[in-house]
Amino acid sequence: MFIFPILAALGASFGWAAGIVLAQSPAKQLGAFEFTRIHLLACSAILAAFCSVFGNWSTVTWQFWPSFTASSCFGIVLGNLAMIECLRRGGPRRTELLLSLKAPFVAAIAYVWLNEIPSSTDIVGAVIILSGVGLAVFFGSNKQSNSDAKTGNIMVVIFLGITATAFQGFGFLVMKPAMLAGTEPLAASAIRLLGAAFLISLIALWPSKIFASHCKLTPQLLGRTILPGFIGYGISSSLLLYAFANFDAGIATVLGSLSPVIILPILWFKEGKPPRPQAVLGAALAVIGTAVIVV
Repeated sequence: MFIFPILAALGASFGWAAGIVLAQSPAKQLGAFEFTRIHLLACSAILAAFCSVFGNWSTVTWQFWPSFTASSCFGIVLGNLAMIECLRRGGPRRTELLLSLKAPFVAAIAYVWLNEIPSSTDIVGAVIILSGVGLAVFFGSNKQSNSDAKTGNIMVVIFLGITATAFQGFGFLVMKPAMLAGTEPLAASAIRLLGAAFLISLIALWPSKIFASHCKLTPQLLGRTILPGFIGYGISSSLLLYAFANFDAGIATVLGSLSPVIILPILWFKEGKPPRPQAVLGAALAVIGTAVIVV
């Protein structure tokens, strides 16, 4: 029945929204680098286990290893570091909104790198997304909300969010040749994460205070760090892949991109403070713009 793929895609959006809310506190405690390191080690192990269970490794086209390497370095390591620092400074709502810029960024990178000319519909969608993100980021803050509290200049938060989005978009786009050659999405994600986990573990060997944890890692904190990754990479990614396989890919992508909207009631429930109308409108515009581009 078509209802199950729809629910799966919506479940993926809910999982990513809930995951980034859960990630805010441990990310602030550990720091961007240490949180990302633990996050990648745990998530790569989760996806590798999934690929082993479902037999996805045989689909990997290893001749595209340069694409895997570039995607791991830029899309995962640098993209995740920028995203987590954006989360620490700007909160989950702003981070999710800025990550919704991925669709127009991927289109822009494809235009420059692959000479894929965007259609007028793509441009309209990008303008709608940019309008929604700008409205929600600059005018949608609830000063009474702990999650909306920002550290430092808002322009730094925006720069980090845009950097994360650009790197993550490039990381997805550079994988296109390998995917077209038959590599299963789950296997591609596992390889990207395993490469990123290996790279960030090597970097962590450098004895610098920059890479040190901001606090002592306890079993409870470790669990709170791994949980968002399991929800995002283990559950949400699997739900979205199921939706892709059993439903229209464009609609599944839109339903799987509702996290900027879904995160608002989650934060409302968590803190008991309703979002501002500008935040709701901006999030809705971001999702509508994504729908215009994808569908």
